[in-house]
Amino acid sequence: QVQLVESGGGLVQPGGSLRLSCAASGSIDRLYILGWYRQAPGNQRELVATITSVGKTNYADSVKGRFTISRDNAKNTVDLQMNSLKAEDTAVYYCNALALTVVNGVANYWGQGTQVTVSS
Repeated sequence: QVQLVESGGGLVQPGGSLRLSCAASGSIDRLYILGWYRQAPGNQRELVATITSVGKTNYADSVKGRFTISRDNAKNTVDLQMNSLKAEDTAVYYCNALALTVVNGVANYWGQGTQVTVSS
């Protein structure tokens, strides 16, 4: 089993910055793809950014040039640096991991979510 714990959400003014962090723990053999998704009220959960174990990144068009995803393979963490935040970035942000464990094989895991609110 893999546990994902997010931190770093909060309230920020438009144009401001926030950094989200996610730490993975548990009986992890390997972390493959790590990512961030978000869900605004009334909307479906959507991809924000992903990063592979070798550092290849993928971003939603809406955040390209403003958000940066990074990971520390030694610490099993993934961060999301969010700059130039807009009101439409307001959502609950979820950490996601595709991981290999002895018990479950390759499986997808989610964190509990952290609220990001962009408002003046």
